[in-house]
Amino acid sequence: MSVDGCADAAVEARIRIGRNKFRQLVPLLTNRDISLIRRGRLYSSCVQSSMLHGSETWPVRKENEVSLQRAEMRMVRWMCNVKVKERVPSMELRERLGIDIILILQQNRLRWYGHVLRKEDTNWVKKCMEYEAEGSRPRGRPKRTWKEVVQKQLPST
Repeated sequence: MSVDGCADAAVEARIRIGRNKFRQLVPLLTNRDISLIRRGRLYSSCVQSSMLHGSETWPVRKENEVSLQRAEMRMVRWMCNVKVKERVPSMELRERLGIDIILILQQNRLRWYGHVLRKEDTNWVKKCMEYEAEGSRPRGRPKRTWKEVVQKQLPST
């Protein structure tokens, strides 16, 4: 995360790491003798997990989600041997492999939020989550905080 509270640099770095991991596993992930479901599991356990490492604490914006999905779809199309010109919907390809990076990102974030909520009130992680900065704010709409991202994602009950 950067000083200004954005996760752009972290997201780009993790995408780069995921691409490198994918390149290492291309012989397995593009092998036609292995079923698509097994390739999807291998992709999820090796590539996707390396792309989402540490994502629990990112204050993700829509642009970050789009860049993660774009990088994932490039790899998914390569695994399924489907060209963009063939106009196969992205959801169909994700269903064939049984993967969805945004769903995993949300699950990881909620899992971390549950851990933080169960911590004692004296714990520094919980204090950081509850911390409110003092002073005047700059003009314009404030950046979304991690807590706002999680609150928006929680189911209304």
